[in-house]
Amino acid sequence: MTAAEKETVSAGGNKEFLTATVGKQVFGIPVLQVQDVLREQKVTRVPLAPKEVAGSLNLRGRIVTAINLRHKLSMPDTPSEMKTMYIVVEHKNELYSLIVDSVGEVLSLPDRDFEKTPATLESSWRALALGIYRLKEQLLVILDVPGMLEALFVKDDAAA
Repeated sequence: MTAAEKETVSAGGNKEFLTATVGKQVFGIPVLQVQDVLREQKVTRVPLAPKEVAGSLNLRGRIVTAINLRHKLSMPDTPSEMKTMYIVVEHKNELYSLIVDSVGEVLSLPDRDFEKTPATLESSWRALALGIYRLKEQLLVILDVPGMLEALFVKDDAAA
């Protein structure tokens, strides 16, 4: 079990997740990983960055790398009239902002309802997921933020 999975699942009790929507899919991010939630921000494009990296933004004097989850999930761009939201997370002392369509509520979910990622989930999504919760009307995919960032930037370092 990875460190991210241990942080998400514990023996007994509940875990809290901030929900976010990308397209029609709802994702959960462990609240302990969330640093901030921001409205639409001015993002400066970084030349030669991978397509998932929308660019960088300035957050109270710190440079934050903005990751477009739509691109990471091979989804079409956000419609121009639609506003986006930014979820700031920290990984290895660096800040990253995950660009999502909308941010929902914080859900407290019982550990006993946590399930492994189903094999039927699309492979690009399965690679980003720690597991799922089956909610009344939808599937909540728990995002593996550290794993996603590691894969994104390790891949780039290997290509360099």
